[in-house]
Amino acid sequence: MTAKPELRIILCAPRGFCAGVVRAIDVVERALQIYGAPVYVRHEIVHNKYVVDSLKAKGVVFIKELSEAPAGPAPVIFSAHGVAKAVPEEAQARALFTIDATCPLVTKVHREAQVHFKRGRQVILIGHPGHPEVIGTMGQLPAGAATLVSSVAEVEALRFAPDAPLAYVTQTTLSVDDTREIVAALKARFPQVHAPPLEDICYATTNRQEAVKRAARLVEAVIVVGAANSSNSQRLREVAEREGCTIAALVPSVAAIDWPAFGAVRSLAITAGASAPEILVEQIVDAFAERFAVTVETLTAAEEAMFFPLPRALREG
Repeated sequence: MTAKPELRIILCAPRGFCAGVVRAIDVVERALQIYGAPVYVRHEIVHNKYVVDSLKAKGVVFIKELSEAPAGPAPVIFSAHGVAKAVPEEAQARALFTIDATCPLVTKVHREAQVHFKRGRQVILIGHPGHPEVIGTMGQLPAGAATLVSSVAEVEALRFAPDAPLAYVTQTTLSVDDTREIVAALKARFPQVHAPPLEDICYATTNRQEAVKRAARLVEAVIVVGAANSSNSQRLREVAEREGCTIAALVPSVAAIDWPAFGAVRSLAITAGASAPEILVEQIVDAFAERFAVTVETLTAAEEAMFFPLPRALREG
């Protein structure tokens, strides 16, 4: 029998679920316990098929728009990414029972944008067009009150007066390095622009990117476990590429691994986006262990102890 080739696996820490994702999933689970099925969730509660499918099996119905939620007492939950103001207003007009699972760090960005608007500032949002979080943040303000930029080139194209009252906020799941470049360009063009009192990019995004950055320098390949529509997972893959990894793969599960691409690899780092459950990482490590003689170690970039309580409506009982 041929001996298995050796493979060194570095597990990045922290990885996987962040406090906002844990809270969002707990909101749905607790609503099922209290109110029973069906529970309706507007959009994916978090961007992960495994999580969404497991909740569907328990009686959760995922809807794209509020109009799909029937009248009646069944709860309708807003996803972790946040929603535009028009959504809860529509729910109230229809007398729907809603529960908000928006990540508190996203809510913080919403409040910052609202404060800037009240103070007469044009808000510049750094983020990715079409992402649910960006749609929700833009939707906190009247049309035209916020301008979205996603690159240095778009900052250069802004046409505000040099002394215009401006402020910027950011999507919470951006690349730390890319955002730094965009902010620098913004401050160079508009030195008077108001910055967030604390960084908007969330602690979990920052920590996961730092762990990947360190691990990528030590290995030939990186696997990021996460969904293609997960912004923070895509950013992890980009960070690995930027650090020089020739193989940086974003995979939703073990079934999506391109095994021939890893045939000659002898060192590999594995991480997971903030909405990817740890079981998916374990399945991938097990699959590599079937094909290679693996040694597994952990590289820790930060310790996390963040916790967000459930919404008040779900705490009793």
